[in-house]
Amino acid sequence: MIERQNEAEVEVTINGKKIIAPASLSAIQAVWYAGYSRVEGVGCLEGVCGSCSVMVRRKDDKEVNTELGCQTFIEEGMKIIFLGFPTPTHHTYQLTEIQTSWEVQGQFHQIFPEASNCRACGGCNRSCPKGISVEKGVKLASLGKFQEAGDLFIECVMCNLCMTNCPERIAPNHVGLFSRRVNAYFHIRPANLINRLEEIRQGKLSVNKI
Repeated sequence: MIERQNEAEVEVTINGKKIIAPASLSAIQAVWYAGYSRVEGVGCLEGVCGSCSVMVRRKDDKEVNTELGCQTFIEEGMKIIFLGFPTPTHHTYQLTEIQTSWEVQGQFHQIFPEASNCRACGGCNRSCPKGISVEKGVKLASLGKFQEAGDLFIECVMCNLCMTNCPERIAPNHVGLFSRRVNAYFHIRPANLINRLEEIRQGKLSVNKI
């Protein structure tokens, strides 16, 4: 139990259960305060972000927002649901199997074929609790601009909220992770040159052989 003395308490509903706790606590701390397990599903206690994604509805507010439980402080009448997401299994790759950085963009579109189907609906941007320009990052990666894409995802905590809000089932956070990994693994060539090589590979650009 987390001890708090002489603090104003509020009543919130977390995963359908009424909890009374000090208003200075985050959603996760409120759960612990109520006596629930401190370790179940919370990886930050072991040095890795637990991606404590929550859906939040505040009192007298019809809107439901997606946030992180560790950053969301409880308020009177707030309703919170902790979300659990399966890790997507349809994106598998080994960087060691990509022979050179010239092949990265082609391999990217084989690993993430749905990335080029982005509808620009903005759902991923609205759902990101870190304020990342997720949609822009996916577009940059699709264009072979992996360094720029990777830089955008520096603050990503892999909470999967962007993935669950994508109608095309793109996993933007994994796109960002791929971008960061290839930047570390390869010395990436200029994006415009990689783009032209990819167009040649796809048959979109003809080359006169000498």
